[in-house]
Amino acid sequence: MGNIVKTGNISIGQGAPLVLISGPCVIEDYETSFEIALFLKELTQELGIPFIFKASYDKANRTSINSFRGPGLVDGLKILAQIKSELGIKILSDVHRITEVERAAQVLDIIQIPAFLCRQTDFISEVAVAGKPVNIKKGQFLAPWDVFNIVEKITFAGNKQIIITERGTMFGYNNLVVDFRGIKIMQDTGCPIIFDATHSIQLPGGAGSSSGGQREFAPILAKAAVAAGADGIFVEVHKDPDRALCDGPNSLKLDDLYELLSQLVAIRGVLV
Repeated sequence: MGNIVKTGNISIGQGAPLVLISGPCVIEDYETSFEIALFLKELTQELGIPFIFKASYDKANRTSINSFRGPGLVDGLKILAQIKSELGIKILSDVHRITEVERAAQVLDIIQIPAFLCRQTDFISEVAVAGKPVNIKKGQFLAPWDVFNIVEKITFAGNKQIIITERGTMFGYNNLVVDFRGIKIMQDTGCPIIFDATHSIQLPGGAGSSSGGQREFAPILAKAAVAAGADGIFVEVHKDPDRALCDGPNSLKLDDLYELLSQLVAIRGVLV
């Protein structure tokens, strides 16, 4: 039995209910973010799914210098704090700089280490000592067993509240592939494993000045991941993905979530 990570009344890990981490890729504005968060809260309450809202205040790893990055640290955290207070939900976001960790930890319930920064020891250590649960996005350049070293860095800093998120592995140029053996391999760390169904079907840099994606395959991979033993699913969503300011090609439509989540809960029920 692996470790259980807790944030408030939500437990994540083996034996706990399947958790959903979801929201828009980036905070576009307060109204859009609030509307999506409210929709997700009501849907997950109906289905009995623990829910953590995810949105980035700054996407520091966009492909192009001209890409929309979000409102930034101050305004973004203000929006997240307001949504958290008004809806009574847990919040997750990614942090890209050591200087932002302390301030972000005052708002976030779970701090996410971006995939491209998962090897940066000083950054990881700073996130770990903030005292919040840490979600490691496994770099698309890593093998599943490489995450053992990341987990060791965080535990060395005194934090054992660790989640690992699988998000696919680079497969040639501008493409990702998922090796579902990795879920079992990474569970041997004792950490809960989340599967990122939408970034796993991303085509990094595939649109030239932005990333492409194949959102039609996300539900297939999500169901396979739950069947393989994932403890939760991470999906980026939008009211109108084709008009989203970030990661639209791999984001799911809100209207498509009820059927998918119902199927995931049913699969999880067979296993637990």
